[in-house]
Amino acid sequence: MTAQLAALYRLMLRTQLTRGRLAALLGLGAVGVVVGFAIGRAEVVEPLTAGTRFVNVFGLSLLVPVATLVFASAALGDPAEDGTLVYLWLRPVPRWRIVAAAVAAAATVTWPVVVVPLVLSALLTGAGADLVVGTVAGATAGMIAYSALFVALGLRVKRALVWGLLYIFIWEGFVATANTTAARLAIRSYARSILSDATGVTLRLADFTVLSSWLVPVAVGVVAAAYATRRLRRMDIA
Repeated sequence: MTAQLAALYRLMLRTQLTRGRLAALLGLGAVGVVVGFAIGRAEVVEPLTAGTRFVNVFGLSLLVPVATLVFASAALGDPAEDGTLVYLWLRPVPRWRIVAAAVAAAATVTWPVVVVPLVLSALLTGAGADLVVGTVAGATAGMIAYSALFVALGLRVKRALVWGLLYIFIWEGFVATANTTAARLAIRSYARSILSDATGVTLRLADFTVLSSWLVPVAVGVVAAAYATRRLRRMDIA
């Protein structure tokens, strides 16, 4: 079982690591590093507040979801669209292992692409260790949920990248900012709450407890992975 899962994981890694994707997302991360450096050089009165708001707006609201979407939606979505998923589907492999390998591979690729530039940005703001800890924790929690959610989306719809961007920018970026009830249905709200708790900086609609801010993303990831497994079992691939 372990060897089979490891083989699937390596296969997923190879299919996701393309030069175009990495170049685009590393370029986006570099923008964050430049802005973090600018905040640090500007000698703002409250660097922790400025740095926290920057990580929230750029990191948790843009870089984390978009980077995860790019890799996770392609993990099974690309093979499903080009017809190569049938070669995995026809093998005597439990469907949950295929989904688990896809989610793990997406998270493995996304984490350094997202967290490394965000941590460097946080360090350059001069806001201190609390911002760095909050950045790592918030980005990781968000990525857990996004990875499984976007793997499932890639299986469910064609052009998952477009639908994922609509979710990120329309639902999370606009609708879910209306009130606390809507914010409960946005992953970034929980990542934002973790960041706010770590830094002590108040952020809008970031009032969830630390426990729920971790439990909800994990629960979303489990449910999304279960749905993707069920979808893979029932969909007509041939």
